[in-house]
Amino acid sequence: MIKGKKAKKKNKEPIVICICGLAGSGKSTLAKKLAEKYGIKYCSGGNALKALAIEENYKPLKRGWWESKEGMRFLEKRGKDPKFDEAVDRKFLELAKEGNVILDSWTMPWLLKEGFKVWLEASPEKRAERIANRDRISFEEALKALRNKEKRTKAIYKKLYGFSLGEDFAPFHLILDTDNLKAEEVLQVLCEVIGNVVVNSDSSKLFNRV
Repeated sequence: MIKGKKAKKKNKEPIVICICGLAGSGKSTLAKKLAEKYGIKYCSGGNALKALAIEENYKPLKRGWWESKEGMRFLEKRGKDPKFDEAVDRKFLELAKEGNVILDSWTMPWLLKEGFKVWLEASPEKRAERIANRDRISFEEALKALRNKEKRTKAIYKKLYGFSLGEDFAPFHLILDTDNLKAEEVLQVLCEVIGNVVVNSDSSKLFNRV
């Protein structure tokens, strides 16, 4: 497999990869590992939004923030005022122009013309199971929080940008079902695809497909 430094020499254009998927699909874990493997930046839309929330005096939590009462309160505020999402998206578009970055984002696949875009698919039950284990809550609590959060998040993006998160897959180059795959197996599959399709390709053609 080609390493990050060699990848930069091979590509005419800097690498831009968007990893997307609903909560519990494994997108953040995967995006971090890919960024480490290829020696490029990792940027999380969720972390950027949470940082803005903390600046607005929302309480930080170590785990499960978006499914908590604080996270839900901030979701409600975002639904009324788009400035938070717009600020993060402007920043991410700038980062994409710089290149050599993995964007863990729910909006970039639709807002960016460039980049290799991956959607990680997983059933609500599997995602709730993963979040329950991660946040040490019951499966029922996790599933309820997921449904509430996703309903509000989808409404925000539909109103702001017009796309249907989790329903519109037109921007994506690769859709991967992670229900029956372990994190290391998902990483292995994506490294094979990225190594063959992105790193070894004429990226100037690939990244302008969408």
